[in-house]
Amino acid sequence: MRGVILRETGKPVEVTGELSLRRPGPGEVRVRLRAAGVCHSDLSMCEGRLPARLPLVPGHEGAGEVVELGPGVSGPPVGTHVILSWIPPCGSCALCLGGQPNLCVSVPPPPSTVTFEGEPAHAGLGVGCFAEETVVDARAAVPIPDDVPFDVAAVVGCAVLTGVGAVVNTARVRPGSSVVVIGCGGVGINVIQGARLAAAAPVLAVDPLPEKLEAARAFGATHVATPDELGDAVKELTGGLGFDYAFEVVGRSATIRQAWRATRRGGTTVVVGAGSRDDQVTFSAAELFATERRLAGCLYGSGDVRTDFGRLLRLWRAGRLDLEGLISRRITLDGVGEAFAAMGSGDVIRSLVVF
Repeated sequence: MRGVILRETGKPVEVTGELSLRRPGPGEVRVRLRAAGVCHSDLSMCEGRLPARLPLVPGHEGAGEVVELGPGVSGPPVGTHVILSWIPPCGSCALCLGGQPNLCVSVPPPPSTVTFEGEPAHAGLGVGCFAEETVVDARAAVPIPDDVPFDVAAVVGCAVLTGVGAVVNTARVRPGSSVVVIGCGGVGINVIQGARLAAAAPVLAVDPLPEKLEAARAFGATHVATPDELGDAVKELTGGLGFDYAFEVVGRSATIRQAWRATRRGGTTVVVGAGSRDDQVTFSAAELFATERRLAGCLYGSGDVRTDFGRLLRLWRAGRLDLEGLISRRITLDGVGEAFAAMGSGDVIRSLVVF
């Protein structure tokens, strides 16, 4: 089986035809991948900023078709089109029953699904989408209608749910609220789409790259600024008070503080970017007390994949979400390394592996 493999953190990924996939066991299904998005979190795992076990088959934003069921598994049936979820909810733990299935930790990744050169390899975030096939827990394969294109479905699996969900699920932005989004990559663009859905105004996009700011306007930003221009934009758009909601979509302490400073007293700062465990953010006890700002983390858009995937696809069908426009280019597995390198350019929102 062909796929992408990372042997050593910080080294380039390789494409190999020497991956072997075991049969699905009890509670598992085998999925043939049809499309997989190249997310910045995949690059962060390969570079060591996010933890990952090696050797690694990266990729966690994917869609495909169920081709085999493990013993005792009743569904999703063979032939079902699915989006893969890298946080599958068990449906019965306290977090799932309490309305926070995105925080469920009761479904561990299937053990040792892939071997490489005779040794176990590890599937990125339990799904390993940069391979022709994968074996996952059946709860990680979320059925979708057969007429949804696989490329559209794939981006919903991470970037769209994370970005739109940050607005509608985590922050619960009210119409007419002011919003600033710091970081306009694949997820940040979808935060902007979420702000547009929530009827926020104004919506300020902040990024150092002019090409990303241009894309942000196309997806719903009413104003744009570089990081150096943010202070002036706060004065112009909010009278110096700060924004009702600030979304940080970079995952670095400096931009988290920047988002915090751009948030008004009593407003909400949402950290959407996946940061390093070693990158500490400092707040004084006085500023937390005196400003009454709220600081919220956001994992997987605070979503429920069992219902939110379908909800996002309905919005796409109605023309309320632009999913095709997120895909900057379509590549093969051989282009994943190049796609990682292109993430720093402003003309790529999402590279998509098509199988």
